[in-house]
Amino acid sequence: MNSGWVDATLLRDFQAEGTDAHRLCTIDDGWVERFGRDVLISFKRVLARERLVQELQAWASTVPFEFGRVFARFIPRKNEERESPALIFGDSGENLQTIATERHLKFGIDFGAGYSVGLFVDQRENRRHVRHIAPKRLLNCFSYTCSFSVSAAYAGAITLNVDLSKKSLARGRENFALNSLPTIDHRFIADDVMAVLPRLARKGEKFDVIILDPPTFSRSPGGKSFHVENDFEKLLADALELAERDSHVLLSTNCSTLREHALEVMARYGLKAARRAAMFHRQPPLPDFPPGVGASSIWLTLR
Repeated sequence: MNSGWVDATLLRDFQAEGTDAHRLCTIDDGWVERFGRDVLISFKRVLARERLVQELQAWASTVPFEFGRVFARFIPRKNEERESPALIFGDSGENLQTIATERHLKFGIDFGAGYSVGLFVDQRENRRHVRHIAPKRLLNCFSYTCSFSVSAAYAGAITLNVDLSKKSLARGRENFALNSLPTIDHRFIADDVMAVLPRLARKGEKFDVIILDPPTFSRSPGGKSFHVENDFEKLLADALELAERDSHVLLSTNCSTLREHALEVMARYGLKAARRAAMFHRQPPLPDFPPGVGASSIWLTLR
């Protein structure tokens, strides 16, 4: 069996901690992820997809692992060419929406909503760290479906969620409801993060955890674009204006040209410009991801 597949022991560990959303396999041209009983294959070449389908069936019979449906999505070079996953195995009459769990928290998954299905599994340890910090006020920038905020709210935090997409924020509210978390004390702002942060600073708002996990590229309705390579330093500078003393800031990105060293360089530059000091911290490596695969992340603990 291909060594890229997780073993039965790790699968049992995930089950014991209440997690059924994680990576199953990683190869050079693709990977396989689990969301509850459903499986998502992401591939760069058709041959990789066929290989992963065959290996999935062989691996599942030996672990054992019972899966329901199998979806596949092609990984294009350009973001605008991304498409929703296609069903390649299972009942086409079933609802494309399902629920996955992570350390007993529930998150809505939608295979028909677009390229991303609703939960980035490579942020699992960062979400665990948010629960460990148990913040009072969390600012979630580029919040997508608000998974960091659900983790924070579960630990008692009040959250502010900012994202360009109203649909994503609506799904975020649904994630709160899935976990019986009321949203009355939580705010959801559909706007450009780079426009919102200065407004919050002028109002004197402060947060003890700030999540900066931007997309590689985005464009606001007004035509303004965000390029993570060019704009991350400005994003961090604006976020530091909102950071309490002894607060925590997550810097994270999936941009292939910004690995941890580049994030650290930008963080040190931003801290120096803001005349702030911080300790740097990294979460443990993910057992279901090969080294160097997944989002690059650094936590700052401000002093």
